[in-house]
Amino acid sequence: MSLDAQLLLALSAWRNAPGWTVAFSGGLDSTVLLHLLAGLARREPLPPLRAMHIQHGLQVAAEAWPAHCQQVCDELGVPLLQREVQVLPGASLEQAARDARYASFVELLGADEVLLTAQHRDDQAETLLFRLLRGAGARGLAAMPASRPLGAGQLVRPLLAVSRAQLEAYASEHGLAWVEDPSNRDERFSRNFLRQQVLPLLTQRWSQALASMARSAAHLSEVQSLLDELAQADLAAIERDSRFAELPLPSLALAPLLGLSAARQRNLLRYWLAPLTPLPDSDHWAGWTSLASAAVDAAPIWRLASGELHRADGRLWWLSGVYLQALPAIALPLSADNTLILPGNGQVCLRGAVPAGVFQVRYRQGSEQLHLPQRGRRDLKRLFNEAGVPGFLRSRWPLLYQGEQLLAVANLPQMSVAAPDTWQFVWQLPTSDQDLS
Repeated sequence: MSLDAQLLLALSAWRNAPGWTVAFSGGLDSTVLLHLLAGLARREPLPPLRAMHIQHGLQVAAEAWPAHCQQVCDELGVPLLQREVQVLPGASLEQAARDARYASFVELLGADEVLLTAQHRDDQAETLLFRLLRGAGARGLAAMPASRPLGAGQLVRPLLAVSRAQLEAYASEHGLAWVEDPSNRDERFSRNFLRQQVLPLLTQRWSQALASMARSAAHLSEVQSLLDELAQADLAAIERDSRFAELPLPSLALAPLLGLSAARQRNLLRYWLAPLTPLPDSDHWAGWTSLASAAVDAAPIWRLASGELHRADGRLWWLSGVYLQALPAIALPLSADNTLILPGNGQVCLRGAVPAGVFQVRYRQGSEQLHLPQRGRRDLKRLFNEAGVPGFLRSRWPLLYQGEQLLAVANLPQMSVAAPDTWQFVWQLPTSDQDLS
């Protein structure tokens, strides 16, 4: 099958997309992909085609690449977008550059638009070997998926079944010119070492090594799909609605989760946590074991890259963003006709037939008592226990005072001096990643 036919087949599911954008570095792989697509666009009804070049500014040689990319696109009649990005310093320059690049792609893509990248079969084998050496599990060893969501659109890799040798042959046949990235020869980078030293040695002994490794990655992708289906089924059987439905915090009922085997617990948690945080390595999963086996009256925490898992009220809670930030002590005035913004903690207001007087909003300090009709004076701690308020939220739960008298606890009408259907103290909680809902 010709490369044109292979490409059309790989892209058949996205023929009706609003637009296709080629991630165009100017190198061999993306040059062949763009040339193929430009030729197909003249013969086939395809979505509007454009290219995008990202300039990282990491090396002097790259200064000439934007002009080269513009010339190639002009010759092919393909519009080119160019963006400069700032690569933030970090442990891995490769990863930092990739993060900056994909952040630009996310900003660019509109709803249902497709970003096309030129990774090929040899890249897939390289990724599998690289991740194997890092001790990755099935998800990591599945290597690069043929497609995945990216921002409002989709990332598609239509050349994963094509070898680099095929791309080189096509480029030679059509007299294509491309740029060479000098950093690709730097064997201090692990991928370059694998590409230049290890993979040639493997293919010298096993000529089909790259094809076999790419095939293994496809098998592992299928395995991961089955594991995801199992996680979805297990997740569907676990109650995810807490008694505090207004809390914008992901949570799971703990008892049914602990009823699963240890392997299924980890599989479900990997699936549930994947959109929330980078997943921990095998050694770090000891934190889950400690959390799960802690005493009933304990308040264990499992700290992960982007947040924390807490155990409270018989549930597992995910906390991140503002919910991990300490709140300052406050004594802020609140009147019946306004909304009070609480720094880092959402906003509160009074609704209904609010009695006259001056009110203040504070946070818990300890030893508070609330005088409730028909019940008399009660410790706030005991009332929180009765209501099942998670311990990690109690210090940020707004309290309404008039002078030194505690009148109400936000959103909990059973913890208010107000008669039913008269007035309410309402708290709109912050989301995890922003100060206000």
